Amino acid sequence: MSRRPTRDRKAGFPGHHALSLAAIGIVLLSVPLYRDSGPKTHTGSFFGNGIADWTGVVVIVIATKYFYEVGSAESKQPRSRSGNPVIEMLRRHSLSIFLGLTGVGWILLYLKMDSEGKWGQVVGTWYRSGRNFRALSC
Repeated sequence: MSRRPTRDRKAGFPGHHALSLAAIGIVLLSVPLYRDSGPKTHTGSFFGNGIADWTGVVVIVIATKYFYEVGSAESKQPRSRSGNPVIEMLRRHSLSIFLGLTGVGWILLYLKMDSEGKWGQVVGTWYRSGRNFRALSC
């Protein structure tokens, strides 16, 4: 019989959310560094890619903690809660639905931006990262 892991009550909020907080901190630090660097420089490229990559880490960490995808090894498996098959289907595939909707949002944002502009490159890189994660989460 397997035991469910228990939460260490002494760890508190920072202990339970350290990965999310660290990744968010890296993104928040990278934004002003990218904003103040030239888009065609190595520094600008480094921080721009860092923003896209670490934003993807934040989304992946938080999304896989709260959303589900049935059959995915990366996602916890939901327990049945509702008698309504539509609600149950939405809940069981909430990770794919979330990633799909946010992907559409990133596409719409990207279409309104200059794709060769400083922030257009970051959004494009983030969208490609999110698309790759969606392919892996199936």
